[in-house]
Amino acid sequence: MPMNTTQRGYWCECWTEDVTGQQPPAFIASFDAHTAPQADRWIAVILRTITPMLDPEACDAAWDWLYDGRIETRRALLRAEPCTVTISQAEVRVTWTIRPVLFLPLAHRQVIELPACAYEFKPRPTD
Repeated sequence: MPMNTTQRGYWCECWTEDVTGQQPPAFIASFDAHTAPQADRWIAVILRTITPMLDPEACDAAWDWLYDGRIETRRALLRAEPCTVTISQAEVRVTWTIRPVLFLPLAHRQVIELPACAYEFKPRPTD
C-alpha cells in the first residue's frame, strides 16, 4: 500500500465500567482490524477466553453473542455500521465497540495481541 493512501478497516475498543458509579469508565485495549471477520474475531477470542471465569449469567450472555449475536454483528459491520457487545460480571460492565474507519498511514500498528481486558477477570468461585 502506498504511504499516502488511507485504508478501510475497523477500530475496536474494550472499556470497563463500574456499574455502582464509584469509578469512571476505564479504557482497557484497542485493536485495528482490516476486515469485518478480523474485527468480530477479536471479540470472539476474548469471550471464549474469559467465559470459564464468568458467572453463569455473564457466561450465558457471552455464549449467546458467540452463537447468535456474532452473525448480526458481522452483517452490521459489512454494512459499515458500528457495533457494541456488552457483558456484565458482578459490578463490572465490559463493552467492546467496533467502528468502521479509514486508517491513516501513520496510524497503522504492527502488533496484534490479546487485549489486557482478557486477563482482568477473576475466576468465579467453585461451589
